[in-house]
Amino acid sequence: MNIYIGNLNYDISEDELMDIFKEYGEVASVKIIIDKYSGRSKGFGFIDMPNDQEATEAMENINDTDIKGRRIKVNQARERNTN
Repeated sequence: MNIYIGNLNYDISEDELMDIFKEYGEVASVKIIIDKYSGRSKGFGFIDMPNDQEATEAMENINDTDIKGRRIKVNQARERNTN
């Protein structure tokens, strides 16, 4: 399941995010979106967890929690509309 994480602290690393989500199960990938001009985090990213049950548990437990001073939003990522 692809998971969206929003309102991230700009200083959090992909490794730190992976450690948080690994508590709930296997994490296949972590990607924090970076602004191509400034090189700085845009404050959101995506995590891919192959087991839907583990992903759902992670979303329920991590959503609206404080990580590095910011209340993050976690939910299932929607497919990007290319129209």
